[in-house]
Amino acid sequence: MAQHNAPAAHGAHDSHDSHAGHDTHASFKSYAIGFILAVILTVIPFKLVMDGSMDKGTILWIILGMAAVQILVHLKYFLHLDTSSEQRSNVIALLFTALILVIVVAGSLWIMHNLNANMMVM
Repeated sequence: MAQHNAPAAHGAHDSHDSHAGHDTHASFKSYAIGFILAVILTVIPFKLVMDGSMDKGTILWIILGMAAVQILVHLKYFLHLDTSSEQRSNVIALLFTALILVIVVAGSLWIMHNLNANMMVM
C-alpha cells in the first residue's frame, strides 16, 4: 500500500514544480530595472529643483508626475503587483486603501477649509 502512494506523491510534486516556475517571484533583473528606474525618477526632479531655472509651478507638476510614475514602478518591480488572477486580491486591497486615503485627505481638507472660512468672519 505504501508503494501505491509513492508515485502519486511524486506526481503531485511534479505539478507543484511546474507551478513554481511561473514568473510570480522576483528576479535580480526585475529588481535592477526597478532600482534604475527609481533612481532616474528621483534624480530628474532633484536636478530640476537644484537648477531652479524653470517656473516653480512647472517644477511642481513635473515632480508630481514623476512621483506618480515612481509609485507604479515600485508596485510593479518591487511589490510585483500586476493584473494576473493570482494578484487580484492584492490589487483590490491596494485600490481600497487608496480609496480610503482619498476620502480621509479630501474630508480633512474640506473640514479645514470650512473651519477657516467660518473662523475668519468679521
